[in-house]
Order: sequence, then structure tokens, then C-alpha cells
Amino acid sequence: MNLAAKKIILKTKKQVYGEMLGNNASLFQGEGFEFSELREYVYGDDVRKIDWKTTAKLGKPYVKVYKEERELNVVVVSMLGGSVYFGTVRQKSDVIAEVVAILGFSAVKNSDLFSHFVFADDLYSVAKPSKKHFAIHQAAEEVVRFEPLGKEANYAALVEMLVKRVKKKALLFIVSDFVGDIDLKFLSKKHDVFAVIVRDRFEENPDQLGYLRLIDMENQKSFEGDIDAQTLKHYKKALHENDEKLYKQFKKRGIRFTKIYTDEEPLLKLMRQMRRV
Repeated sequence: MNLAAKKIILKTKKQVYGEMLGNNASLFQGEGFEFSELREYVYGDDVRKIDWKTTAKLGKPYVKVYKEERELNVVVVSMLGGSVYFGTVRQKSDVIAEVVAILGFSAVKNSDLFSHFVFADDLYSVAKPSKKHFAIHQAAEEVVRFEPLGKEANYAALVEMLVKRVKKKALLFIVSDFVGDIDLKFLSKKHDVFAVIVRDRFEENPDQLGYLRLIDMENQKSFEGDIDAQTLKHYKKALHENDEKLYKQFKKRGIRFTKIYTDEEPLLKLMRQMRRV
């Protein structure tokens, strides 16, 4: 096994089975329940299950009733376009591999099915649903070994592929830096979608770099010029607009998300968001 992948596997396995999640039931606490029906609120019901839209419409409180599923279908997709080949603290691709391993070990620990896809401009790898640790080792190593340079992230093709291949309702994690034209509407209709945005702080708030030559990691075209205040202003505006559009879509479609920077611990961010009601 690749040394970098081995370090990620050892670290995340220790976290999930050891000190960080060892005394907790699962990272997916509160998951594994499928909506069944609405009924009128009765004393003692969990107020967090109140459906406020129906309550406002009918003038009296209603709660959502769920039926428990036997096991979760946890599907993790690593979107590895050329832009993930970057990082001032760690490569974004290494953080993505760590997220994949955390989600995989958490699924297996909870006796859930885990499967993994590697995608960029096309589908590069598919792992069938499994409850074995070997599947997690393989997934993490695939991400670490993957060569993203020259590959442009194609989100439209990703959605089309997942709609065709993931038939069973899933807790679907898409792990990427989420820059580009992204529409997860069709996936969110069938699956419980969770977006894990992996970024480096420098790419969101870069310094003036002066005159230099840069290479686009996705199309490998070079750019030569002065990275001055005005250039950075336009860049930051474009990225801000990308993110505003993204967050608006997530809110509209009920897609949960978290952002993990390359200097942060992925498990802590995932725990905070997954346990949020």
C-alpha cells in the first residue's frame, strides 16, 4: 500500500474506533430513518420533528413520523478534477482521501454498506457496496494514487452517472472543492445528499503575487501576467459568486454541507455537521 494512504488509514481508523468516536454510536447518529407520514403532535413528541410548514398551513402542530431502515447505503464520491492538486498545508486530494476513509470506517462500524466512486471528467473507479475494511483501504489508496492533472471536473456527467448507477436510496456524500457549474437537483430528489467542500484558505484569500506564470491544473494551459490587487479582486468576486450560487442551491434542495480547509481536522468538521439537527 502507498505510504501516504497507509498513514491516512491508520489515522482515521484510530479516530473512528478510538478516542474520537469510540464512545459514540456512529458518525451517522440520527440517520437511517425514512419518512413515513405526518400526524398531529401529542404531548411528549420530540419538538425537533415538528413539520413547521404543515403546522403553519393547518394551524396546529404536526410531526414527521419515520420508519427505521435496517441499514444505510452510504455512497461516497470523490470528485478529483485538476483543481484538487493544490494545497499550502496539505494537498486537497489528501484531505479528500481522509474524508473518504472516515466515512468508510464510520459506515462499517455502524454495520452499514459503503461504496466509493472516483470521478473527474469521467468515471474512473467503482467499488461495490461492502462492509469490509479492505474496501476502505482500497478507496483511500485510489484517491491518493489518482492523477488529477489535466482532468476537468464534469459535474453534469457525474450527476448523470449517479442517477443511472445508484438505484437504492443512499446517504450520498460528494467530496470535492465544488468550483464550477453544479446542479444536484435530481440527486437530491432521490437521495439524502451531503456535500463535503474541501478548500485551501489561500485559494479563497490569496496574496498579491506579482508577475509570474501559472498553470491551470485542469486544462494545463499556462497564464502569464501580473497578479495584482485588481486581478485578485475579480478572482475573489468570481469565487464568491460561485459559492453564493452553490449555498442557495443547497438550501433550496435540502442538501447538507460542510467546508473543510486543508489545515483542519476533517473528522471534527464532519462530526459537527452530521450531528446537527
